[in-house]
Amino acid sequence: MTKTRKHETKQRLIDAGWVMLLEHGYHALGIQALLDATNTPKGSFYHHFKDKEDFALQVVDEYMGAVHAGLQACLGDQGMPPLTRIRNFFEATLESYQSEGYLGCLLGGLGQELSAASDVFRAKISWCFAEIGRQISVCLQEARARGDIPASIDPERAAELLVDCWEGAALRSRLRASPAPLTAMLDFYFQSVLRPDSPVSVGA
Repeated sequence: MTKTRKHETKQRLIDAGWVMLLEHGYHALGIQALLDATNTPKGSFYHHFKDKEDFALQVVDEYMGAVHAGLQACLGDQGMPPLTRIRNFFEATLESYQSEGYLGCLLGGLGQELSAASDVFRAKISWCFAEIGRQISVCLQEARARGDIPASIDPERAAELLVDCWEGAALRSRLRASPAPLTAMLDFYFQSVLRPDSPVSVGA
C-alpha cells in the first residue's frame, strides 16, 4: 500500500508503528521500543502525538489512506467491468499482505484486540470497515445495473458480507502464512455468493 508523506520524524514513527502494530498488536507496542527502532527522542514523539492511543489512531488513518488509494485505483478503473475491479482490489491487497509476510489486516487485528476495551477504537474500526463496504457496494450497484449479478442481490449486504469474509480469511491466512484462505474465499464469493438464490438477495 502507498503511504502519504508527512513531517519526516512523524512519518518515520508512523511507518515503524504500522509494522510493529501489525506484528505485535497494540498492547505489546512499547513507546520506548518504537523510539529505539527509529532513533527518535521521546520529546519528538510527544510533539507529534498526545499519547499511545493517539499515535495508534493516526497509524490507522495512514492505513486507511492507503486503503482509499487502493480502492480508488481499482474501483475507479472504468476500463474494467465492476466485478473485475472489485476482485482486483482484493488481489492487490493480497499482494500487499504477501509482501508483509502475511501479517494480515491492521484494521482486523486492532479490531479484535481493542473493540471490547476501547469505545474509541471500536468506533474508528467500525467506520473504516463501513467505508470500505460503502465503496464496494457502489461498484456492486453498477454490476447489478449492467446485469452482471442478479437484480435480487442487495449490493450493501453483499459488500458487507465480502468485507466480513475477507477479514476472517485474512486471519486464517496469517495463521497459515499462506494466501490460500484468501484466494479460496474470493473464488467462493464471486462464483457462489453472487447468485439469484444468494442469502444476500433482497428480502432474504
